[in-house]
Amino acid sequence: MTTSKLAVLTLFALLGSVSCQSGGYYFYPTPQQPSPTPSPPPSPQLMVGYYKDKCAAYVDVEAIVKKHVKATDAGMQAGLVRLLFHDCFVRGCDGSVLLDTFSNDTSLTPEKFGVPNFPSLRGFEVIDAAKAEIEAACPGTVSCADIVAFAARDASNFLSGGGISFAMPAGRYDGNVSLASETLPNLPSPFTGFDQLVKVFADKGLDAFDMITLSGAHSIGRSHCSSFTRDRLPPSNTSDIDPAFAATLQASCASPNGTDNTVMQDFKTPDVLDNQYYKNVLAHKVLFTSDAALTTNFTSNNLVRAYADFVPYLWQQKFAKAMVKMAGVEIKTAANGEIRKTCRKVNSRS
Repeated sequence: MTTSKLAVLTLFALLGSVSCQSGGYYFYPTPQQPSPTPSPPPSPQLMVGYYKDKCAAYVDVEAIVKKHVKATDAGMQAGLVRLLFHDCFVRGCDGSVLLDTFSNDTSLTPEKFGVPNFPSLRGFEVIDAAKAEIEAACPGTVSCADIVAFAARDASNFLSGGGISFAMPAGRYDGNVSLASETLPNLPSPFTGFDQLVKVFADKGLDAFDMITLSGAHSIGRSHCSSFTRDRLPPSNTSDIDPAFAATLQASCASPNGTDNTVMQDFKTPDVLDNQYYKNVLAHKVLFTSDAALTTNFTSNNLVRAYADFVPYLWQQKFAKAMVKMAGVEIKTAANGEIRKTCRKVNSRS
């Protein structure tokens, strides 16, 4: 058995059961593992089915969110997955990214207008619509933070054709502080190398396996050319990007009037949340330095190969668990949060 095969098998000793037959790898869920389910609730106050008995009359909160997500297109659904990530990495999963304003001090710009978020972050209107319907049926009960988490879960399910399916624990409270100045220090940059990526995720209680697994979300959505042309396309001398792919990107990004064009993050299956991303990483056909960085570490490179080579179920299952774990970062409680009446502003104080 080659060293690379041994490395992959070692990884899967941690990730699940693996069999090697006739030179190929096969993944089998362990008997104790049901079909894709979340890890144990990441925070004591979070639980699956949290809202089942919270309203005076029965209101299926999660069904309402799912209905609004289903009514959108693949581009908006990709935006909803990204919205959760950008919310959780700044002050935790507290809906702070939704705020248009939180103070009478207009010099304090909220995080949705931070450099990593504006103008590319999407999905706010979907959250607003779901919140309005829920608030009318069950006022003052359902947090915007939970709606963001449910929407990302549902978008993942739709974009994967049902392959990614998991329960999302709820019980988050909404934060009441939002600062654009906190976005750059907390959100990983597309120009980030492997070690710094690991640190940024570790700061949020997520490990390197979570980082590599969640990076698979780059199989959906679009990116502005300004996020990769500087360090990934010629005349850069350090990029390992496939030359033909680079030429295609240069043509797509060319703009005589200076417009910052956008391109699909996954050139192969742009509207499907799948493991194609990892195949693109290995083929050197990815946009960002942070994508290419996954091959610069021995263990990471082998996990990328495993996600690329195995049936999609493996990555789908790990992605579902990583999403639940990420959605438990720095949860607010009644002691330091609130249930907003609308998602774009904090509740008025008497």
